[in-house]
Amino acid sequence: MSLQKPSIPKGTRDFSPLEMVRRNYIFDTIRKVFRLFGYQAIETPAMENLSTLLGKYGEEGDKLLFKILNSGDFLDSIQNFNLQEHTYKEVTPLISEKGLRYDLTVPFARFVVQHQNEITFPFKRFQIQPVWRADRPQKGRYREFFQCDVDVIGSDSLLNEVELIQIVDKVFTSLGLNYIVKLNNRKILSGIAEVIGEPGRIIDLTVSLDKMEKTGLEPVIAELREKGFTNTSIEKLLPFLNFGSKTDFNISLPFLKEKLQPSLIGMTGINEFENILEYLRALKLDEFIELDISLARGLNYYTGTIIEVKAMDVPMGSICGGGRYDDLTGIFGLKGVSGVGISFGADRIYDVMNDLKLFPEMIEATTKVLFVNFGATEEKYCLPLISSLRNSGIAAELFPDVSKMKKQLDYANRKNIPYVVLVGENEMKEDRFTLKDMRTGEQSTLTWEDLIKKLANQLNSEMAE
Repeated sequence: MSLQKPSIPKGTRDFSPLEMVRRNYIFDTIRKVFRLFGYQAIETPAMENLSTLLGKYGEEGDKLLFKILNSGDFLDSIQNFNLQEHTYKEVTPLISEKGLRYDLTVPFARFVVQHQNEITFPFKRFQIQPVWRADRPQKGRYREFFQCDVDVIGSDSLLNEVELIQIVDKVFTSLGLNYIVKLNNRKILSGIAEVIGEPGRIIDLTVSLDKMEKTGLEPVIAELREKGFTNTSIEKLLPFLNFGSKTDFNISLPFLKEKLQPSLIGMTGINEFENILEYLRALKLDEFIELDISLARGLNYYTGTIIEVKAMDVPMGSICGGGRYDDLTGIFGLKGVSGVGISFGADRIYDVMNDLKLFPEMIEATTKVLFVNFGATEEKYCLPLISSLRNSGIAAELFPDVSKMKKQLDYANRKNIPYVVLVGENEMKEDRFTLKDMRTGEQSTLTWEDLIKKLANQLNSEMAE
């Protein structure tokens, strides 16, 4: 009987040491920027009560929640329940009380409500953890992936939106990525719903609009018709959809003001956009901004600014996104607390950087110095020296076996270790050390003090490049 080859679920991945070094480079860069702007880290559990998650992401989002079966005999509670006469929505509460988190924003809102007496408002938090979605796996879309969220809650100031865009700029500039920030406002979308004669259909409208980039205009129109939008309302909607995304605000803003003039909420959204744009101009960040009228982000909890960031040089979905939510905590009993946040998609950022070969070579070498193993006497001589290097902050290791020189140097090359130290019988007698640069092949014989100084200077210089 042959053993079945082990595998992992679709939409999940193993990560090699090289991939982890690169992923941690992204996480560390993002984390450093978050802290630079005064945000503090929290963590929440991988699983939440389904009552916390359901109904917060719209009908489509609810379908993508991973649900966890109750412990023990979960079928016991439905023994007298005719499954054929009930929908999965009616059965689910009987067999599942918990689910894996879909994002970090709803658990954050739950956290704020539970710990409201322990935190200081406005509360600026960041969170870097995995989330799970029962989506169809494809390039750039996984069932298990990390989000890097940054939110400020307890303030309705538009300065918070401006700060988040500054964070976007700092992160992607640090990573070497060219980007564009697409902005819209949920109030603008509500205004559009009003002027086309469908004021109560904002959720239906945004859920459909959110699919336009993937499917194109015609399928979106067909879906709106299926939802009961009239031909008249669709005709009125078309100028907005055909207008698309614009970087020339001298064109887009007058267009919107003319079309949305009858809608108070629509004009409020335009005013909020203009205020944010004024701040961004002062920061010289407006050149990276587009106003995208069709940008909806179909999550139900957004109420104001909507943000989506795309990489310029690689075809990929959004690599960062978020927006303003004025009463997300209200669903958990804490009314009137406004928040705004964005989420960096670390997995997509990784794919973009990998395609563009943007990872610095130096980060791939976790060990900076390898000591060649010549035998037991040399081992005892080298171990204290290696400890000294580590105490100086230089990652070093001794090859564990007495092997041929070629094997040990191959090991260094395969691990991208930039420097090798050779300490044989002659070196020990003369209290000298042979340092080999594995990239250039250059060798030099140095005192211990000079070796440490040279390594420190070289490594610091390379990390700064």
